Amino acid sequence: MSNMIYPTTNFKATETLTIERGDGAYVYDNEGNQYLEGLAGLWCTSLGYNNRELIDTAAEQMGKLSYSHMFGGKTHQVGMDLADKLTAMVPVENAKVFFGNSGSDANDSHVKMLRYYFNAIGKPEKFKIIARERSYHGVTVAAASLTGLPPNHTHFSLPFDALGVLRTDAPHYFRGALPGESEAQFVDRIVNNLEQLILKEGADTIAAFIAEPITGASGVIVPPAGYYEKVQAVLNKYDILFWADEVITGFGRTGNDFGCTTVGIEKPALMTLAKQLSSAYMPISASVIRGDMYEAMIEPSSQVGVFGHGYTYSGHPVAAAVSLKTLEIYERDNIFGHAAKVGEYMQKRLGEFRDHPLVGEVRGAGMIGAVEMVSDKKTGAGFEGGAVGYFAMQACQNHGMITRAVAGNSLAFCPPLIVSEAQIDEMVEKLGKALDETLDFVTREGLIAA
Repeated sequence: MSNMIYPTTNFKATETLTIERGDGAYVYDNEGNQYLEGLAGLWCTSLGYNNRELIDTAAEQMGKLSYSHMFGGKTHQVGMDLADKLTAMVPVENAKVFFGNSGSDANDSHVKMLRYYFNAIGKPEKFKIIARERSYHGVTVAAASLTGLPPNHTHFSLPFDALGVLRTDAPHYFRGALPGESEAQFVDRIVNNLEQLILKEGADTIAAFIAEPITGASGVIVPPAGYYEKVQAVLNKYDILFWADEVITGFGRTGNDFGCTTVGIEKPALMTLAKQLSSAYMPISASVIRGDMYEAMIEPSSQVGVFGHGYTYSGHPVAAAVSLKTLEIYERDNIFGHAAKVGEYMQKRLGEFRDHPLVGEVRGAGMIGAVEMVSDKKTGAGFEGGAVGYFAMQACQNHGMITRAVAGNSLAFCPPLIVSEAQIDEMVEKLGKALDETLDFVTREGLIAA
C-alpha cells in the first residue's frame, strides 16, 4: 500500500486496479489486461488516449513557455487565444472567461464572482443559490455544498446556510413521479415547487439557479420535455440567473456543442466548463460569465487595487495550448457530428436492455447514458445500498470494460467521443454479460422480486 490519500474511494478498498497505459478507447493494467474505457476516464477523455497531436502540442508549448502566471496584468497569447475561442463558442452573451484547474474550482469561482457582482451593483443581499437534489457540482467546500449527493456531505460539516444554498427537486421522473402522474404533471409540480421556494425565500435574496443540463454522477438524469423551458420562465420572472454546469456535457458529449443546446437552455448567464475542454490531457477549467457582469466588476476591482481572486495555474500556457488544439480537432474532424451519430446508435443499443429483468430504466442522450437496476421491475423499487451496483461494475471490469456505478445502482456509460459503432457493440456485449451475472447474484441472495 502506498501513502496516497485516494479521492472518492472507500479507504478499505484502495489500489484494486493499477492502470499503466492507454491507447485510443482502451486502457491497460499492470498485468497487461485490456479494458474498453466505458466512462472516458471520469467523463473526460473525449479524444481517447495517446493522441499524438495533443502530446506534441504539450511538448512544443513546454519548450516555448512552460509556465507564466496571469496576475498583475501579465498575460500570454495562448491563454488569450483560448479565451477568445471559447467566447465565440458559448451561448453566453458577450462572454468573459476565467480559467482554473478543475470543474470544482470553476464552480467555486462562480460562487465568488456572483457575490462580487451583486455587491458591485448594490445588492449584497442577493447571494443565495438554488441547487437541485441529486446534483453534482464538485467537492471544494462551496462546490460540495451545491452538490446534492449525501456521500459528498457526510462527515464534512459543510456550511450550507452560510453559503446560502437552497435545494429544489431533481427532475427525475422515474424516481420522483407520484402515482399516476404524467411527465407533464410531474414537470408542473416540481417547477411550481421551485417557484414556491423562491417566493418563500424572497427573489431579492437569490442570485442564481445552478443545473447540469443532463446530470452525470447522480445517475445521468435527462429531464422530461418542457422542464427547462418552464424553469427558465420562472427564473426570468424573478430576475434569477441561470447557471449551466457543463463540466460533463460540454463539447460534444450530448451530440451537440453543449448540453444547453440539447435540452433547450437559452443564453445562460454563467457556464462552467472543464474535462473535455482539454480531453483531460491537462487540468483546466473555465468559469464563463456574461459580459455585463464583468463590466460591473471593473470599477470595484480598481478601487481595491486588484480583483482578489485567482490561482497560480489560472490560464496555464500548456493547458491552454492543449485545449486550443483539442477544440481545433473537434472542429476539423467533426467530432460533435460523429458523437451525434454514434451517440444515437449507443442509445439504441442500450435501449435493448429495457426488457432485461434487472433493468428498471435506460436513459441518456448522445454519448452519455445509464442503466438503472431495480429489485422489482413491476414497481421500480430500487436496491438498498450500493452493493448491487458495485457487483455489476466489477463484473463489467472482469469482462474488460471500465464503467462506474452511480446513484447507487445505475451503471453509467460515457465512452470517448472517438469510439466506433463496433466499439459500442463491444461495450453492449460486455454489459450484457455483466447484467446476467448480476441477475444471478441478486437471485442467489434473494434480493430481487420473484
